Order: sequence, then C-alpha cells, then structure tokens
Amino acid sequence: MFLSILLSVVFIGLGLIHFNWVIGGKFGFEASLPTKSNGERVLNPNKLDSAVVGLGLTAFGVFYLLKSGILEFPLPDWIFHYGGWIIPIIFLLRAIGEFRYVGFFKKIKDTDFGRLDSKLFSPLCLFIGLAGIWIQWIY
Repeated sequence: MFLSILLSVVFIGLGLIHFNWVIGGKFGFEASLPTKSNGERVLNPNKLDSAVVGLGLTAFGVFYLLKSGILEFPLPDWIFHYGGWIIPIIFLLRAIGEFRYVGFFKKIKDTDFGRLDSKLFSPLCLFIGLAGIWIQWIY
C-alpha cells in the first residue's frame, strides 16, 4: 500500500507541474526539454500538450490511489490488470530512452537536460516502473 500511495503522490505532483505550465508557469519547463548539443530544443510542447500529459499523470496517480484502496470507485478488473502493467512499462521504456536524447542509453549527455535526465528523470522513471511492477505482483 505504501508504494501505491508514494506513486500517487509522485504522479499527482508531476501532473501539477504540467498544469502549472498550462497556466503560464515556468518552473522546470526549460530544464525538462531535451536539446541538441547546440542548445536547440528537440521538443516544443504547447499548452495543450502539457495539459494532456498533466491529465495522464494525474489519472495514473488516481489509478494508484484506487489500487491502494484509499479511493474506491467501481471499475472493471481488466483496468486494474492491464493498467497495472501498462503504466510501469511506459516508464521503464522512458528510462531506457530512445538512445539519442532521452534515457539511460542516450548519446547526447552533455546538455543541461542530459545531465538532469541522467541524475533525476531517468532514475525516477526507473523507480516508477519497478515500483509499478512490484505493486502489480503483490496485489
């Protein structure tokens, strides 16, 4: 139950950061975007992109609150079964990365994002993925 609550807090917190960007906040925005070695952004998300990601992250947080039993809402069992595997797989794939700008196996590591990704973003994704798998096995 502890891991489910922890993942809920992480996901809802990340969702709030994305919603902050939707309303014009700047906290962490530049640092969270991968760049080429020359500083050119690889991604240029708009407010709608941030809203969609924020909603997804918040939904993942609610999923783990439901999984923990803190929240109760009648959902079909298949949602808990497949969702419980899909969410961690997404984050394990994110931790591995696409081998150029993002993930543990990225080639471009000498940018601000690259350093943050190696120290924070990819380890967090790995933790989320492994915790999600652990939760799925014990529940």
